[in-house]
Amino acid sequence: MAESPKTSSRRMKIGLIAGLEENGFGGKTPHYCDLQALALAAEQVGFDSFWLADHFIYRTPDEEVGQWEVFTFLAGIAAATSRIAVGPLVACTSFREPALLAKMADSLDEISEGRFILGLGAGWHEPEYRAFGFPFDHRVDRFAESIEITATLLRDGRASVAGRYYAVTDCPLLPARADGGTVPILVGCGGGERMMALTARWADAWNGAWYGRPGAKFHELRAKLHEACEAIGRDPSTVEITIGMIMGEPAPRVPVNADAVAQALGEWHDAGVAHVIGLPDPTNQAGVEALCEGARQFRSA
Repeated sequence: MAESPKTSSRRMKIGLIAGLEENGFGGKTPHYCDLQALALAAEQVGFDSFWLADHFIYRTPDEEVGQWEVFTFLAGIAAATSRIAVGPLVACTSFREPALLAKMADSLDEISEGRFILGLGAGWHEPEYRAFGFPFDHRVDRFAESIEITATLLRDGRASVAGRYYAVTDCPLLPARADGGTVPILVGCGGGERMMALTARWADAWNGAWYGRPGAKFHELRAKLHEACEAIGRDPSTVEITIGMIMGEPAPRVPVNADAVAQALGEWHDAGVAHVIGLPDPTNQAGVEALCEGARQFRSA
């Protein structure tokens, strides 16, 4: 039986994700100063992490919405903050060459003094691929080659990989880090067999999103991840379990009030989750305040 928040000594991390898209910040387009202020406030009240999404546009037959570039904004936020972890949730590997992605992550980790988490995913929104000239075919095959190069560079400092889609030859990651640290890799995936296998092979953490409270789907996907780990002889406990918790309407999202948020956080803690990343939808003052107060109530329980 899972321990309750009142008796367990395990501390569950809590984070906040904000949008970079037009009209996504309380009904207005966020500027860098808005997101910097939000990250600093999140750090001040005790959140463990601050995240931004990686998209270029959202396009439907009825709407086209743009978004700022995530790594540029994360670099500014990493420089402005001093304690909170920062990262993309999640960076699309199709948008950047894998060796360049490793360089960007390593540089951001330097700016943040070791607080950067590299979230990676295979992408899904075809219109932005087409608009910006990225191939949409064989996304998991491409992801497999990309994460191998990126992870090898970040962990070993050098890589030689000859793939169908990506290749590097005696590629170094320099300058070498004086502290010998590495950037943790989080993979966001929805349960496909190959993506789970790649998560088990390369990731330090897995992220499932978006949920309200723990349910059958979450438990099913976590079981799949554990099976993928066991298939390659990896201890499943070495992959940190993280989830994205969405707040708003309709159910099963978590209602935007502090009591409901605190209760949901307690349920995720009891489910054995290590890190919950809250998404108030829409991202406005009321949603952020509810997440903050709910987190405070949970921590004090």
